[in-house]
Amino acid sequence: MGSPWKPFLILSVISGLSDFARAVAARPISYAAVLRMKQDSSLSVLTPRSRPSHRHSGGLGNPGWPAFSILPPSALTLLSSQEDHRSEESLEFGPVFIQEPDDIIFSLGSGERKVMLHCEARGNPPPTYSWYINGTRVDSDTDYRYSFIDGDLIITNASEITDFGKYQCKSENSFGSILSRDALLQFAYLGAFSTKSRGAVSVREGQGVVLMCSPPPHSPEIIYSWVFNEFPSFVAEDSRRFISQDTGNLYISKVQPSDVGSYICLVKNPVTNARVLSPPTPLTLKTDGVMGEYEPKIEVHFPTSVLAAKGVTVRLECFALGNPVPTITWRKINGNIPKRVRLRKSQAVLEIPNIQQDDSGVYECKAENPRGGTAFKGHLQVYTLPQWVRMINDTQMDSGEKLQWECKAISRPRPTYRWLRNGLPLASQGRVEIMNGELSIHKVQQTDSGMYQCVAENKYGAVYSNAELKILASAPVFFQNPVRVIATLGKDAYLECKPRASPKPRITWKREDRRIQPSKRIILLRNNTLKIVNSSRADEGNYVCRAENQLGSAELTAVLWVKEAMRVVLSPSKVEVTVGESVVLSCKATHDTSLDVAFQWFFNQKPIVFQQDGNHFEYIQTVRAKQSSTVDLMIRSILLRHAGKYGCRAQTSADSVFTEAELLVRGPPGPPGVVIVEEITDHTATLSWTRGLDNHSPISTYNLQARSPFSLGWQTVKTDPDPVTGDMESAMAVELNPWVEYEFRVVASNAIGTGDPSAPSRRVRTKEAVPSVAPSNVSGGDGRRHELVISWEPVSEEFQNGEGFGYIVAFRANGTRGWKEKMVTSADSTTYKYRDETFPPLTPFEVKVGVYNNKGDGPFSQVVIIHSAEGEPREPPSDVKAYSTSSSEIRVAWKPPSPGPGKPKGYEVQFWKEAEQEESGKKQRTMKNETFMILTGLDGNSQYLITVKGFNNIGQGPACAAIKARTKKFPPAQPPVNLAWIQEGNNVSLSWDPVKAKDNESDVIGYMVLVKQEGRGYNQVTRTINPSTVLSLPEGGTYIIEVRSLSEGGEGAASSQIRLVTSSGVRAKSGQCSVHRTSLTWTALLLVLLVP
Repeated sequence: MGSPWKPFLILSVISGLSDFARAVAARPISYAAVLRMKQDSSLSVLTPRSRPSHRHSGGLGNPGWPAFSILPPSALTLLSSQEDHRSEESLEFGPVFIQEPDDIIFSLGSGERKVMLHCEARGNPPPTYSWYINGTRVDSDTDYRYSFIDGDLIITNASEITDFGKYQCKSENSFGSILSRDALLQFAYLGAFSTKSRGAVSVREGQGVVLMCSPPPHSPEIIYSWVFNEFPSFVAEDSRRFISQDTGNLYISKVQPSDVGSYICLVKNPVTNARVLSPPTPLTLKTDGVMGEYEPKIEVHFPTSVLAAKGVTVRLECFALGNPVPTITWRKINGNIPKRVRLRKSQAVLEIPNIQQDDSGVYECKAENPRGGTAFKGHLQVYTLPQWVRMINDTQMDSGEKLQWECKAISRPRPTYRWLRNGLPLASQGRVEIMNGELSIHKVQQTDSGMYQCVAENKYGAVYSNAELKILASAPVFFQNPVRVIATLGKDAYLECKPRASPKPRITWKREDRRIQPSKRIILLRNNTLKIVNSSRADEGNYVCRAENQLGSAELTAVLWVKEAMRVVLSPSKVEVTVGESVVLSCKATHDTSLDVAFQWFFNQKPIVFQQDGNHFEYIQTVRAKQSSTVDLMIRSILLRHAGKYGCRAQTSADSVFTEAELLVRGPPGPPGVVIVEEITDHTATLSWTRGLDNHSPISTYNLQARSPFSLGWQTVKTDPDPVTGDMESAMAVELNPWVEYEFRVVASNAIGTGDPSAPSRRVRTKEAVPSVAPSNVSGGDGRRHELVISWEPVSEEFQNGEGFGYIVAFRANGTRGWKEKMVTSADSTTYKYRDETFPPLTPFEVKVGVYNNKGDGPFSQVVIIHSAEGEPREPPSDVKAYSTSSSEIRVAWKPPSPGPGKPKGYEVQFWKEAEQEESGKKQRTMKNETFMILTGLDGNSQYLITVKGFNNIGQGPACAAIKARTKKFPPAQPPVNLAWIQEGNNVSLSWDPVKAKDNESDVIGYMVLVKQEGRGYNQVTRTINPSTVLSLPEGGTYIIEVRSLSEGGEGAASSQIRLVTSSGVRAKSGQCSVHRTSLTWTALLLVLLVP
């Protein structure tokens, strides 16, 4: 079964195409203009070049002629895309640039010396291209180096002598030609320095010097640096040495002996990355004395007049010679130096990034030292390339009309204008008048058709604006015939007559073969539209418009129908709801039964977009009755922002009626107006505000809130009166903290809820007051001998109540009467130390800490008991002993000193070799209050001196007298060899050759056999004094066995490892055993059994 809207699609396409033709008949938009609109789509301002496209209005008519609006969107899109495609194929237009050539810097050092300049244009017929260099046409026939690919120009074997210059691309077709902007082709290269040796430069110490770079030929600008003595030792720039990127020279303001050497200038081309080095310039010192101090002399500076393009980075150089080394300062005469300016190279370079017009002016650099000063001034001017303010656009005109075009650009200096037609200069002559950016052509003719260009230029650049002029000539044509017009009874009817014709045709109207004469009811408007005042049924019928010019004539028949006026009722007309509720508005239209009606909903005069706000608005279509149609608007989950006027527009092809209803929304109050702090004291702030919207529910109360740097966000404050009722517009915030910066805001509430807060008030600070909060957690202790250390938690700034805040520390020995008071002036202090040689350690004191500020003294804390310091340990540890446990370890033990003040909390052991100084000794501390320590990592067979001292939080006590201990000799380095074993089941008899210690090694006192099970955590250690042992291994495993010698110096080297396998669940028979040795005669078996 076919789609139900296919029959209507065919009729709608016919009606839509007719409407389109009628819309564009008077002045069609050229395809070139459409292309230019695509190119300029990034412009935010609608210019004459970006003409809006004509679209069908979508009004509903008689069911016999359905409008486009009933078509599915996909059908409309299909029709539009097909129409655009046909337009691109059929419309003819002059050339339009897609890509114009750009400036190029070509590296002569590149492998393939081929330059390509791009040019591409769009047009119908397709355009052709030609190129010009410095105004002369490029001829590829006479010069094989030039070739073309489409619009692109390719230059083979390019050279600076023949190919440097400005290039232009010309694009043309049958409608005319246009020129591109200029593209500058430059060549990048870097020559070599002269090989001639440079003479030495000899100066006195303290004198200034300039070393000349004299760079080789190059293009474009190059980067300079200097090498000192040999590469890559570069000269570092500072306040004394400067490399000018303008001259390339090296400037040394005050020569020092360290500057003597050979200097080489290195230059780099940033395009080709080529680098070359100059011959060395030796710098030597004269021997006839030292240069005395002298005033600065500026050796390098920017020009007196500097020109810079807007948006670039400008670098101004200024450096002076002098003794002492001068300092450089900058200023802008009659203005301030821009904030974004950067001073580089010890202020010798002033750098202005992204320079703007406001940066223009006179800049001064000043060089000063104690001997005097000098200055230099230069004028910085910023120029701008022309930028379009108004451009020309494609135009189609009837012959005989007047063309008026204007283009306008801004630049500095001001631009001049010139005009081109088909790429050739256009001058005032005859019908053509040119006045700067204005072009006028009187009584245009067919020969005036073509491509025009307005060029705005100054000495820094040019911009082109292109447009096509078409002169029309055609007999009258009506693209829709007949047309049907539906009017409303009692209202004016309009019959349009808009043929496409050039020149303009003469229009006459007829009805029933009789020419219509204008009257009070029937009026012919200037645009040839026939107006019928107060139309009635008698006016129905056929009307004929005849259009005629010298090229021909055509007629249009307009059929007029007059229908009853439509009536629209929107109910309810006024409704009041509460936030969160829902409501339905019903719109009923009574209309002529032959007409379809379309509805549209509005909110505060703007159409409702249901796709964007479908969560709150729903369009409900109801069934159409005989003479009426009804639609509903549901507004659900209403918010405050939904209050306002809702409109319903009912529209037929004959009439349009609009009516509104008002929706009132009750909700929480809106934010109160501006909050003003009327009066401020130390603890209160009087606030006033203006009432906000009550949103149709009376305000019941106000809530005052405050925020300070010490609060977690906004906090409700106590008020006077309390509560603050809804009829009040001022109240007092109370119980504030003195000398705290506050912001205030007000929140209103009503029966429905609490609204949004007001904007915050300006920040205000409460007045100062005497402190009211005492320090907390007063404690103390520790310290050095004869010290009383008192500590406390500082009072937060929130409670300091004013400037000049500090602490009063009061203390007295327990049992005495008078208090000693000391002032601590820092608000951030947390401790106070009092020293008195007269009181013994651990003397108890009564202590309290108070506060004060500029307003007076505040409260004291509660009295606490704090003991004076017991001091650092007074006696060394006793009975210190040390003995060696191996060749690398010594065990040290001691007894604590006698009980008393200065009890150690730990001990420090210092040790050093006998041949070394005590100061070079290493130190180790006990983890806790331990009375022994094992010193590790020592050298074997060495004599060590050892001291022990106690320490606590106060400091260290005296050390004991140094005692001596010698580490034991090294263990034997020779491992056990010739391991032999007999395995019977799980029992293994193992033997080896005895190890004999050397003279410098500890004697062997036994052996250690280590057994490890592969893949498991089983380990077994067996010690024996003999060079043999018997091992009993668990069943079912693979075991690795090694042997080490034991001595007083520790464990010796390990033997080779052997691997044994025991069976699981199987016992070896009596007499069945295996015998093994790790000797040369068992080489094959050894390779199998030894662990790799």
